Amino acid sequence: MQLRWLLLTSAGVALAQSSNVSESLLWGAYRPNLYFGLRPQLPRSLMTGLLWFGTHDYQALPKTRHACDQGDNLDSYTWTEFDAREGGVQVIKDSMNNVKLTTEFLKIPGGQHGGSWAARIKGEPIDPDRISRISTVFYMGLEGVGGLEMETDEDENGLEGPVVFAGSSVELDEFTIRIVDGPDNTAVTTGMHAEAFAHRSGKTHFAGYRVPAGNIWQAKEYILTSMINYAKQAILPYQDSTTTPPDPSFVLHLPDEVFTGSTLYAVQKIFDGPFQFDVLFESASAKQKLSSAALDRGIEALSKSFGQRFDEVFPITNYPTENPDSLKAFSKAITSNLLGGIGYFYGTSIVDRSFSYEWDQEDEPASDDEDDEKKGAHLTEPRSLLTATPSRSFFPRGFYWDEGFHLLHIGEWDNDLSLQILKNWVDLIDEDGWVAREQILGEEARSKVPSEFQTQVPTWANPPTLTMAVTAFIDRLKRTSTGPSDADLGLDYGMGMGSEQVVMTDGSGSPSVRSQYIEDPELALSYLKSIYKPLKRHYDWFRRTQRGQIKQYSRKARSRTEAYRWRGRSKDHVLTSGMDDYPRGPPHAGELHLDLISWMAFFTRTMRDIAEFVGETDDATAFAAIERATLDNIEDLHWSAEHGMYCDANVNADDESYHVCDKGYLSLFPFLLGLLPPDSPHLGSILDMLRDPEHLWSPYGLRSLSASHPEFGQGENYWKGPIWVQMNYLALRSLYTIYAAQEGPHQARAKDIYAELRKNVVDNVHKEYERTGYVWEQYDPTTGEGRRSHPFTGWTSLVTLIISEKY
Repeated sequence: MQLRWLLLTSAGVALAQSSNVSESLLWGAYRPNLYFGLRPQLPRSLMTGLLWFGTHDYQALPKTRHACDQGDNLDSYTWTEFDAREGGVQVIKDSMNNVKLTTEFLKIPGGQHGGSWAARIKGEPIDPDRISRISTVFYMGLEGVGGLEMETDEDENGLEGPVVFAGSSVELDEFTIRIVDGPDNTAVTTGMHAEAFAHRSGKTHFAGYRVPAGNIWQAKEYILTSMINYAKQAILPYQDSTTTPPDPSFVLHLPDEVFTGSTLYAVQKIFDGPFQFDVLFESASAKQKLSSAALDRGIEALSKSFGQRFDEVFPITNYPTENPDSLKAFSKAITSNLLGGIGYFYGTSIVDRSFSYEWDQEDEPASDDEDDEKKGAHLTEPRSLLTATPSRSFFPRGFYWDEGFHLLHIGEWDNDLSLQILKNWVDLIDEDGWVAREQILGEEARSKVPSEFQTQVPTWANPPTLTMAVTAFIDRLKRTSTGPSDADLGLDYGMGMGSEQVVMTDGSGSPSVRSQYIEDPELALSYLKSIYKPLKRHYDWFRRTQRGQIKQYSRKARSRTEAYRWRGRSKDHVLTSGMDDYPRGPPHAGELHLDLISWMAFFTRTMRDIAEFVGETDDATAFAAIERATLDNIEDLHWSAEHGMYCDANVNADDESYHVCDKGYLSLFPFLLGLLPPDSPHLGSILDMLRDPEHLWSPYGLRSLSASHPEFGQGENYWKGPIWVQMNYLALRSLYTIYAAQEGPHQARAKDIYAELRKNVVDNVHKEYERTGYVWEQYDPTTGEGRRSHPFTGWTSLVTLIISEKY
């Protein structure tokens, strides 16, 4: 009641200050599909990117690095520190080209257009005894209203000294970009036919291209095509079969020409051994001149402040380890990679409102007067989204059910950033209450998605994990104290750069900007009110479109309404559930899914909590009644006394209901979502199954399917045994916050299971990171080895929360 009173009565000016949050977050590494790409949160604006390849061999050019790709076989690429408001440091190890690249990014506040920024790209040989000749290409392209021009005078043989560009746009106003060499770079001056190319060696090469609107993302194709065309001309004199071709360093060049009206510019540098260059973006309204010396100091200060803050937010809590420094570095890296994997996307989606499988058609018949343009797949109006991404290499886009887990982690580090991302997702909820489970916005995003997965269907759902982010925010509000602020305690989050320039720590000169919504109850109330109605519409959509059948098959349940099944399942997959190939019964209009009714109980509880906060008392009462009815029906419809477990329900050939019982993650859902009271008569059998090595327990975490199941490890083997970190996190959270914390007949056992499971999960993910350089999408249930996409610093990064016991 006290918090409720504060929310309703506190006055403040934080609503006006909220613009500072967007200013501090305007620029970022919001092209996570690239190894290094910067852009602002603006639909049509400036985008930058980095390419590199080795010049030791002509065959290295087709293997140019640009977009994150597992086929590149990099040793690793890891943000070792990253903060969305300040910048970060990324280390990329590329053994094929014998280079360790470091990309540093620093944000500098000032002006009215998101401030300025600086980036440093530097490299050094991994093996000093091997050749390391690297060509880098940094590009920048501008779309939308505005212009970009190269101010440095052109020279057909390349440039010496800084390269300067000037640009302007409606949102960014005027700006300049300077590319400046480091002090100790060495050019390639020796090699076959070096003397014939001496007039071009050691210079910066460039190109400007006229690129159609919406195609800047295809910069690599424009750049490599022009480079290949130039190389063909350069080697013409050496086409004789008896003549050795020139060293690649001398001919794999940009053409040193700019077309009138260019919208994309590329700057190439070729190095022999260690190198460094800086890219300095100066916003005119900031009225600051950036320097490489300031970048030196800023990066050092950023790393120091990040480490100090990380120790405070994510300490290693009561964890037995022989190497705490390694564990902390690992935890910092996966947190940084989650934050560095946040992307800004803008574009159209593909939606098909008329598609349905035969077992779904009776539920959502097509309207006779449906508009022709809504029949079949069609492109929507463009939308924008700020979202964390599961995997920069394999899934660089927004995923509904992943995002709730992402926001649990992001919210602990930066509450207000998590709320901005959450609001972006809530804003995608349409008038019917639907939001697509995959957000594939624009051609760049679609280029990474197989065609069969690009179309979204408005009757298909996904686990409503966004509600976890809402409850986490409410929990942070509840535990807010009126103790001393960071400033009162003398904590310094500044960058120590003196009077020359101050690096953006939070957009307002105070670290509190990342928790305005926590510190100002009125702002928190305003936010919750802004998301309440669309979330309620979304909730109603779930209850309307995913409802299951009870009375048609003589099922006995205390509620005649609360039963659910996933629409959009195929014969072998229930992609909408998130557990794609997990064993289910055959498709049937009468089947009922345990995981979905569990999610609906959790969703209802969340809506009740929000309704109470925003003063919707009638709604809160209604939600409480629905929650009770849903929990009752989980027991009535899904508990199998015969099997001693929770199960799906299906319908046989005689139209009789029966349980489909496959021991695995599905069986645990009421436990995973904390829906069972500590004294539940079913808790003991759930813990038995969970802890049994013949079923779900392994030295590396809980398996997705029982090791004794006939389908264990079979077929696609996506959810038929492999270990998933987010599901283990849910189990650990329930154990830590409920079953090991509250009195009950299984409390002592829950404590033991928690401690052992926590260590199994953390140690294995850490071990595999040390062994492979990556965290993985899933882990082998028999060996613990990382499997499938990598790096997978989406929900696998929850290991940081497990280490610090932030549940």
